[in-house]
Amino acid sequence: MLPIRDHNPSGRTPYVVYALMAINIVIFLSYVGILNDAPQINRFFFDWALIPARTADGFAPETLISSMFLHGGWMHLAGNMLFLWIFGDNMEDEMGHIPFLIFYLISGVGASLLHVVVSPSSTVPLVGASGAIAGVMGGYLLLFPKARVDILLILIIYFRVFSIPAFVMLGVWLGMQFLGGIGSNPDEGGVAYWAHAGGFFVGLVLSIPLWIKRGGVAFWDRTHGHPPHPEHEYRFSTSRIPKVPRK
Repeated sequence: MLPIRDHNPSGRTPYVVYALMAINIVIFLSYVGILNDAPQINRFFFDWALIPARTADGFAPETLISSMFLHGGWMHLAGNMLFLWIFGDNMEDEMGHIPFLIFYLISGVGASLLHVVVSPSSTVPLVGASGAIAGVMGGYLLLFPKARVDILLILIIYFRVFSIPAFVMLGVWLGMQFLGGIGSNPDEGGVAYWAHAGGFFVGLVLSIPLWIKRGGVAFWDRTHGHPPHPEHEYRFSTSRIPKVPRK
């Protein structure tokens, strides 16, 4: 089940989202040539990725930031950029460019710190923008819980695109992080489930002041849980979600 787009383009150009995507892609292209060279990539990740055991001992604090702009492969990069593109523009539109950038970075640092707390002795490098993007998703859930998100469902040979409310998609995603975290050992590497969950809750909490400033529950009543912009309808994706007229 893969989100491919939402129905709410932002009201202004999301310059920070585009810049973050460009920076992540350019940095990945700068070292993609050594991904299959174990000595070189290990040294590169030792210098720039977050290694929990080093961070827990107070070393290399800069990797809390630098690790957010590194990825372990093409699919890792593509998946993260897709999620940032889907959920980031509305958050940047609502927050403003600079506040959104600060929000993004704090979410990523918070996600990394939780990963260190969960596995303080791990020497497995942590890379990826997932924690920061999870923070964006947490904020999106709070501000726009009923925004429509198109999902590509793949069941072996069955493919279908359909729309579901954001709270369903994000709730399922968060539940998968908890289940994955319970069933995994962070010291052995793999997906950093607790970093994802941590980033999600950091982003949600950071978004509470903005939600209150917009009116809290009254903001939901006013927007019906959607971004405050007209929805975009896609010709080749008929929604099964009943439309609710807005006041």
